[in-house]
Amino acid sequence: MSTPSVYRFERLGEHNRASFSCGVPELDHYLHNQAGQDLRRNVAAPFVMLDALGMIVGYYTLSSYAVRLPELPPVVARKFPRYPLLPATLLGRLAVSRDHQGRQLGRALLMNALFRSWKNTSEIASVGVVVEAYDDAARAFYLHHEFLAVPEHPTKLFLPMRTIQKAFA
Repeated sequence: MSTPSVYRFERLGEHNRASFSCGVPELDHYLHNQAGQDLRRNVAAPFVMLDALGMIVGYYTLSSYAVRLPELPPVVARKFPRYPLLPATLLGRLAVSRDHQGRQLGRALLMNALFRSWKNTSEIASVGVVVEAYDDAARAFYLHHEFLAVPEHPTKLFLPMRTIQKAFA
């Protein structure tokens, strides 16, 4: 199989989702059956990464989220006001198709999601991006990309918007 050299990102639309397979049944099922409904109901904003042929090679979802101050890493929490809930962005799902794994596309998907999250803070406030790691490999991926572990929630990680801003400003 040849490797297309150009990838593009689009909001999920009338793309062919049936052939996508990342090897995690829950993530495949979500894209095949639930993502369109979540989009229509404004529950999540799914974005797809397409190859030069227009095939989905990866996807992620973004949503509004509220985080409680005690749920944040202490090093970050002390910098925020003591509001009961703080606005954040949820990176709900992120997956790369089996045929394209090992090509740094997970990183490309993450960077696009973080850039989009940061860009939108000019209109909708967000103190950072929250993610729930599906497994240990996903947790290691996010930790490698500077996410911070959330105490008492081993699968939850947080990346402050200030960190994201420094990367893109």
